[in-house]
Amino acid sequence: MRQRRGGWVGLVGTVALVGAFIGAAGALEESGVHAEQAGAGSPVVEKLVLKDTIQPVSAGELKRAIDKAQANRAQALLVVLDTPGGLLDSMRSMCGAILSSQVPVIVYVGPSGARAGSAGFYLLESADVAAMAPGTNAGAAHVVSEFGKVDDTMMQKIENDSEAFLRSYVTKRGRNAEAASAAAASSHSYTAEEALDQHLIDLIEPSEGQLLAALDGRTVTRMDGAKTTLHTSGARVVEVKPTLREELLGWLVDPDIAILLGIGGALLIYLEFNTPGTVVPGALGTLLVLLAVFGLGLLPIRFTAVLLLVAALGLMVLEAKFGGHGVLAVAGIVCLTFGMLTLVAAPVPELGISPAVAIGVSLAFGTITVVLVRLAFKARQMKSRLGVDALVGARGTALEELTPEGHVLVAGEIWQAMAAEHVEKGAQLRVTGHEAYLLRVERG
Repeated sequence: MRQRRGGWVGLVGTVALVGAFIGAAGALEESGVHAEQAGAGSPVVEKLVLKDTIQPVSAGELKRAIDKAQANRAQALLVVLDTPGGLLDSMRSMCGAILSSQVPVIVYVGPSGARAGSAGFYLLESADVAAMAPGTNAGAAHVVSEFGKVDDTMMQKIENDSEAFLRSYVTKRGRNAEAASAAAASSHSYTAEEALDQHLIDLIEPSEGQLLAALDGRTVTRMDGAKTTLHTSGARVVEVKPTLREELLGWLVDPDIAILLGIGGALLIYLEFNTPGTVVPGALGTLLVLLAVFGLGLLPIRFTAVLLLVAALGLMVLEAKFGGHGVLAVAGIVCLTFGMLTLVAAPVPELGISPAVAIGVSLAFGTITVVLVRLAFKARQMKSRLGVDALVGARGTALEELTPEGHVLVAGEIWQAMAAEHVEKGAQLRVTGHEAYLLRVERG
């Protein structure tokens, strides 16, 4: 009991340490201020690079960058965008932050080869200045349900709501609402040149420096109707780096990493319960599972997939306990694979668990689980058979004729044994039972 209590103390201590670490990272984020300040007459442009999916972590980064640009009285916030899209709620939060920003926001899809797909198109159109590099594209902004097929009426409501949200600020920005709606309604995508011709963006520039030079002296109309003139020529660009907390969350929000952490943690916890008192496997396993749950908690999860994962674990335990000639294990691995593939309700493939990870982890975890649980059941059965009971089923050799009794060699020890039929010296035997310390044997 004392060993188990020590193990749980270690687990609680580890969780508290992780909480303190993340809290400290958050405090650093809140208190972080640029060491450099703008010199007299030297304009500053804050820069944020968003080269990722649109999810709660990227939404937090953008909000922090806008707050920092406002606090430092920057001329503008330059958002360099390259994204396949992401979550609807995060996109709306980010668009709201841009639309309500006191500092003009420039969204630049670059460098060449970048894209502003799906949710990224909404961000591009919400900016005070929308720009693209040659060889980029934007659009394909049709809403995809995060939870599979939904009722047609409900899906139509979601689509209409998203299109209305897009039109609400595209019109205020003086851009082509009809072309923007086409991207949302029919997943139309535009090259940089097409977007400029359709008045979806304001200009095309090959680099960030040339973009800022071209915007110098340009007057933009804010959402409240106010006019602001940009002074960006020769501006000092200060990049807003991700904080330690954001880097950690950005790493955890990757579903492939989260699922690997969760599986590894589950195996370590299983090891702790089979060897109580070791502390380290249980503490580390709990830490990994908590990190996995935290990371997956930032993403939309399907509860049907969670049920598949639970069913998979149950099938593997039944295979190990009762033996199903591998049928139950195979069924468990199949459930585990489908559960992982459908666990994250991802509107874009980049937010889902990759098939290679799902299949590889399912095969490895399924095999390891069946083997470990089977060994555990066998070990418990052996513990309940002590002394003479443990010899039942063992093989032995007759040291003399059994008529019907005689001496036999079993498990390296000499025992008195009795057979139901005559057994000659040297014959191979099998122990079938015992009466006190007299073994019952038969020819083996």
